[in-house]
Amino acid sequence: MISVYGYSPSGNCHKLRMMLGHLDRDHRWIETDSAHGATRTPEYLAKNPNGRVPMLETDDGRILVESNAILCWLAEGTPYFGGDAWQRAQTLSWLFFEQYSHEPYIAVARFICGWAPPDSPRRAELPTLRERGHQAFGVMETHLAAHAWFSGDHYSIADIALFGYTHCADDGGFALGAYPHVLAWLDRIRAQPGFVSMPALAAENAERIALSRTG
Repeated sequence: MISVYGYSPSGNCHKLRMMLGHLDRDHRWIETDSAHGATRTPEYLAKNPNGRVPMLETDDGRILVESNAILCWLAEGTPYFGGDAWQRAQTLSWLFFEQYSHEPYIAVARFICGWAPPDSPRRAELPTLRERGHQAFGVMETHLAAHAWFSGDHYSIADIALFGYTHCADDGGFALGAYPHVLAWLDRIRAQPGFVSMPALAAENAERIALSRTG
């Protein structure tokens, strides 16, 4: 049995929910509201000094953090992280792309729209975040024009990692209509056995996102 500390609206946390669903693996999900300080308590920081979610804990007390590292560990020995050394390196390259060229823009724009106060000065960051997020979607669209998945011929943790914030990009003001191959890929993922949907946002966050679209 493993325990996963996660904040359900987080794309980084939802990746793990998806992986666990695909594997049908028993686990304890410990809801950890990072938006309201739950990762800054002395108890949490003693386990994860970086104070973030997700965090995985084994029954013997081992701790693993960083969503894509956890994905790799969960998927080890399964088709979701399979192939030879070259194929696995291709998978890792997309995991690094997701964390360096995708998540910093798409996830942050979503956070500002849904969690920052309406008068937050951070809203001035949105045009730049959206420009760079669309650059990432352009890279994905180019790849998916020639490939069904992001790692060889099969669905993998590379797809799960990129799904995490792509599927809810609209929350951050990203319209995906210009990326038909990305939209078709999202549908392919939703059709996978064991797929788990992200829970609905709290009313407060959904309202802020709606105001961002109209304001």
